[in-house]
Amino acid sequence: MGNRQWVLASHAQGAVNESLWRLVEADVLKPASGQILVKTLWLSVDPYMRGKLNAGAGMQVGGLMQGGGVGEVVESNHPGWKVGDIAESPDVGWQEYAVLTPDLPGASKVNKVDTRTASPQAALSWLGMPGLTAYFAMLDVGRPKPGDTVVVSAAAGAVGQIAGQLARLAGCHVIGIAGSDQKLDWCKTIGFDETINYKTASDLAAEVGRCGPGGVNVFFDGTGGPIHDAVMKNLATGARVAIVGRVAVANNPGGEDIGLRASSRLIATRAVMQGFVVYDWWNRRDEALQRLAAWHASGELQFREDVMIGLENVPRAFMRMMEGENFGKQLVQL
Repeated sequence: MGNRQWVLASHAQGAVNESLWRLVEADVLKPASGQILVKTLWLSVDPYMRGKLNAGAGMQVGGLMQGGGVGEVVESNHPGWKVGDIAESPDVGWQEYAVLTPDLPGASKVNKVDTRTASPQAALSWLGMPGLTAYFAMLDVGRPKPGDTVVVSAAAGAVGQIAGQLARLAGCHVIGIAGSDQKLDWCKTIGFDETINYKTASDLAAEVGRCGPGGVNVFFDGTGGPIHDAVMKNLATGARVAIVGRVAVANNPGGEDIGLRASSRLIATRAVMQGFVVYDWWNRRDEALQRLAAWHASGELQFREDVMIGLENVPRAFMRMMEGENFGKQLVQL
């Protein structure tokens, strides 16, 4: 029995393309004491992976492409795991079989997936890293209050669609920015009050001002670039800005994200801007998952997925996500 894997063929320079990876076949490894062997069911592709493709970022040419996934336990040498259990881990990688060590601490911990309450792939989306990012960055960094105007960029993406709904649940006026009318229709369906197509807006800053004439109290930024600049021009006094991603400029990681210099706006508005990495909040993971599950069960939290089929399509799924072609959380089902 072989184990097909995508390995890094070369480090990235500029935009990604399929030549960065090579599909190989390796042996299926046996789990040592305290380990489990899982057969991969679902893989997640996420914007943070773009940084791993750069030289000096930790991944070596010829090494397995890193990434999170969900799999079924097919062999166990761990007393707490049995064959048939479903496992989620950030360390599955782009491969058909993975050996995992459940007792690793912190963000590398392998988590059991309870399929009685949600589908297995939910552990990679609204009940996983995207959901946790939206929860903590919106509620703890953004701190939305009833009546606030909240702007979410990449609003129909894996994180943005949840963040916008959490702002709606907090009683806010929610503005979503995305790149297609189809995506914006979905945002309206799940409760966004206003939407802006950044690809067709003639003056993006003016559009933000029209949708939020009193200024933006919370900016949930997943893009960087020109969208960031347009919203920063519209900050209200005391605004909170959560920087969760910069997908608009991710293919130029070595360069600066040159645009509006924000310091004057921060002084004038006394706003606070904070960068966000979800793993800093991992000690509160259970709290967030319980609340997200409750909102989903009550129908107050909806979620859209974009699924491609087959290990051979993982690089293409990644590129679709980076190019904004995905509609919802980009997943690959094996």
